[in-house]
Amino acid sequence: MNIDNIKYVYLIGIGGIGMSGLARYFNHLGYWVEGYDKTETSLTRQLEEEGIRIVYKDDPSTVPGEVLNNLEETLVIYTPAIPKDSKIIRVFRDKGHGLHKRSEVLGLLSAQKYTIAIAGTHGKTTTSTMVAHILTDSGFPCSAFLGGIATNYNTNALFSDSEVMVVEADEFDRSFLTLHPDIAIVTSMDADHLDIYGSHEQLKDSFRLFIDQVKGTGVRIVHEGLDLPSDWVYGMNSGTLIHASNVRIINGEFYFDYHQGGERIEDIRLGIAGGHNVENAVAAIAASRAYGVPNESIKKSLASFKGIKRRFQYIVKNERHIYIDDYAHHPTELAACLDAVNSIYPNKKLTVVFQPHLFSRTRDFVDDFAAVLSNDQIDKLILLPIYPAREEPIEGVDSEWLLGKVTLGEKQLMSPEEALAYVEKEMPELVVTVGAGDIDRLVKPIEQILTNA
Repeated sequence: MNIDNIKYVYLIGIGGIGMSGLARYFNHLGYWVEGYDKTETSLTRQLEEEGIRIVYKDDPSTVPGEVLNNLEETLVIYTPAIPKDSKIIRVFRDKGHGLHKRSEVLGLLSAQKYTIAIAGTHGKTTTSTMVAHILTDSGFPCSAFLGGIATNYNTNALFSDSEVMVVEADEFDRSFLTLHPDIAIVTSMDADHLDIYGSHEQLKDSFRLFIDQVKGTGVRIVHEGLDLPSDWVYGMNSGTLIHASNVRIINGEFYFDYHQGGERIEDIRLGIAGGHNVENAVAAIAASRAYGVPNESIKKSLASFKGIKRRFQYIVKNERHIYIDDYAHHPTELAACLDAVNSIYPNKKLTVVFQPHLFSRTRDFVDDFAAVLSNDQIDKLILLPIYPAREEPIEGVDSEWLLGKVTLGEKQLMSPEEALAYVEKEMPELVVTVGAGDIDRLVKPIEQILTNA
C-alpha cells in the first residue's frame, strides 16, 4: 500500500478510540475522510464537527461511488470489532478493495518516524499521553496516537511535522507487532484478552516479539518483574536502575523524586493522582530523557499534566461530594484505582459503581474481581450488568454470579437507572464509577445530581 497515492480514506468502525485518531490524522492532512459506525457517540459527534461525514447504518448505498469504485486512490481501514458479516465490509471486498487494520496503517505511518511506543495490558494510555504531553509542552513537537482523550488537548491525536511519533501500542489482536520503535516501554503484561490469546503464556510471547522489534540502536524500558529483554528497568523498587522515592501526598496531590543511576530529579509534582500513576510517570520520564528532553522541562510538564478522560478523572470535587470516573476493567487496574482513592480519601465513605466488561473477562478473572471488590474500604458496592461489547452471553456468567463471590455486606446488583436513583436518594460523599463499557452514560447524570444538590 502506497499512502502517497491516496485521496480518500474510509474507516469502518470510525467511532473507536483508535480508529478516530486515524480519522483525525488523515482529515488534518487534507484527505477526504468518511466512515461508518453502529452507534452515535460524543466522539463521533466531535468527528462530525471536525468535518468528517459518518453514517450509522450498515448499508452499502451510503458509501459514495467515487470511494467505492476507486481502488487506486482509496484507503479502507477497519477494526476487528466490526462483525465480519458487515454489509459495508462485504461490498468493499466484492469491489476488490484491500482492507487494512488500524494497526497496519499505524505501522506504515510510524515506519519513517522516530517512534516511541508504549505497550502494556494496563498503564499504556496514561504513560503514552504523559510522554506526548512532556514532549509537546517542552518544545519537542510530536505526532501522537493515543488510546484516550488527553485532557490537556481534548483529543486522542496530536499532529506535527517533526520526526517523532508517540504511539500507544495495543496488544489486542497482536496489533503492536506492526511497530518497530526507537524507544519502547512495557508497563505490564498481566493475563488479559485470553479470548484472543488462549493463555497467559501466549500473551507474554507476543510481548517478547514486540520488544524484539525495537531498532538496534533503540532503548527498551521495561517494568521491574517482567521477563523481557531490557536496556533500562524501572519501578518503585530502589534496586532498579530507574525508580521513584519519597512518594508523598500533599493537599491531595502526589509528589515524588526520580532516580536514574546516579542522577536525581527532586520534588516532582504529578498533575494526576495515584501511586500507579507515579510508576507511569517514571516510565514517561525515562523515555523523554532518552529522547533528550531536559530534566527541568520534564518536571514542569508533569506538573501541568491533566490526565486522560475516564482515567481517574475528577467529575465533581467540592466540600460535600467527590465523584471520580475511571476506565478500569481488569482486576489489576481496578485495584490500582481503588488504592488511589483510599490513599487520598481514607476517611470518606466510598460508594463504588462497577460495570464488568466482557463475559469472557468476567469468567476468566471472576475470583480476582471478587477479591478486589471485597475490599473492606468499600462501604457500598453497586454492580451493573456485564457489558458484552463484541461477545455473545456465556451461560452462567453474569453479574449476579460475580456478586455472589463478593464478601462485602453492603452490595447490590442494579440497573443503570436504579444506580442513578440510589445516588439521588443517598447523595454519597465519595462516588467512583468504574468500567470500560457504556457506564460513561451515567457520568453526566451523576454529575448533575451531586452538583445541583
